[in-house]
Amino acid sequence: MTTITIDGKEYDADTLSDEARAQLISLQVTDQKIAEHQAQMAIYQTARAAYGRELLALLPAEAKPAEPATTGLKKKKK
Repeated sequence: MTTITIDGKEYDADTLSDEARAQLISLQVTDQKIAEHQAQMAIYQTARAAYGRELLALLPAEAKPAEPATTGLKKKKK
């Protein structure tokens, strides 16, 4: 017997209708895909931060004032 909990209520998955089971499977697949995309997004955000740090390290120390940056990156003082 597989028990699932939805909105604080427990249900025996084996007794669900075929339609309810299909919806449950769709929900589980969707949750899995969301988790995969969140993990991929974390990788992209980590890479972006690393690229930004490397770019800042390569910029000349002196630069003319410009419009506020849209990247949200700030050069560290050495």
